[in-house]
Amino acid sequence: MQIVILNDAAAVAAYGANIFAAQLQKKPTSVLGLATGSTPVALYQLLIAKNKAGDISFSQATTFNLDEYLGLTGEHPQSYRYFMNEQLFNHVDINKENTFVPPGDAVNPITACKEYENKIAAAGGVDVQLLGIGRNGHIGFNEPSSGLCSRTRVKTLTKATVDDNARFFAADEYQPHLSITMGIGTILEAKKVVLLATGENKADAVHAMIEGPLMAKCPASALQLHKDAVIVIDKAAASKLDDLEFYQHIEAENQKLQAHLATL
Repeated sequence: MQIVILNDAAAVAAYGANIFAAQLQKKPTSVLGLATGSTPVALYQLLIAKNKAGDISFSQATTFNLDEYLGLTGEHPQSYRYFMNEQLFNHVDINKENTFVPPGDAVNPITACKEYENKIAAAGGVDVQLLGIGRNGHIGFNEPSSGLCSRTRVKTLTKATVDDNARFFAADEYQPHLSITMGIGTILEAKKVVLLATGENKADAVHAMIEGPLMAKCPASALQLHKDAVIVIDKAAASKLDDLEFYQHIEAENQKLQAHLATL
């Protein structure tokens, strides 16, 4: 894991956006793994600005989203397809036929999960996967107890996740308790993973992910196994790490190395 600790949420979003922008500049046909939730919104806003400025193009890119609520159509305001259209796809030069979100309204969700895996494989796999982290350590909708080799599947949401997401639903609005999500095994196959976390309410999960043991109780700890996982967090989210100075020192040395290699 590469641990990047920055001052605030704005810096975290900018760092993440620069990784995705660099990927698109290097490989315009990139396959991007995308995420929903409050944390990625600022990153998407920065990518929209870069696209409008002509710095990057999504015209040849393909995207796969992590998850979707089971039981919601793509037109439902609380669906993740709707979220992605509103927060990114409607504002950049992407071909929406190349944007994939698990079908929440699938007639046969089990078959839909297998088809989603096949589409990712047919696209050549995900080049860069964006992740957030839940307070209980979930990534995607892979809740605690999820298998570390799991594939795209139907998953029951924990009470903690339902409670956290309740703020997005009106008091009398139906809130799904089931989802379709990429599995942890699917996520780990991405060539690069970028996880963003901000705020003190994520500090326990960040600590468990980085410094805790590899365990199903904290699904995000599986990223310890990934060969190129970049964890970008603000100081508040990093506040419960045992040795902040150590991680900051390592990252500073890494930046020096990257600057030196750029001159060769």
